[in-house]
Amino acid sequence: MTAYVIAHATIKDQDKLSEYGAIAGPSIKAAGGELVTAAKVSDVLAGSHDHGRCVIIRFEDAQSARDWYGSDAYQSALPIREQAMDAVFVIVEAPPK
Repeated sequence: MTAYVIAHATIKDQDKLSEYGAIAGPSIKAAGGELVTAAKVSDVLAGSHDHGRCVIIRFEDAQSARDWYGSDAYQSALPIREQAMDAVFVIVEAPPK
């Protein structure tokens, strides 16, 4: 079942974000993931939302997403991510077709 990692983020340091992306991007590909979008939140339709950016990454299944997040390649980017942004990461599974 396809799974998506969805991150809601507030950017703190653009230079650190670039450094983080240089590590995170290849780690996503190596884990079989695909970056769907990384974009500014254009509208909040209901409720409150404190983060200005949204990232969506597609994986074959939730376990693949977990494996990517726990991989040495991605974990090495976490100290940089913490400097680059405040973020919430979740996994959402798509229902079968």
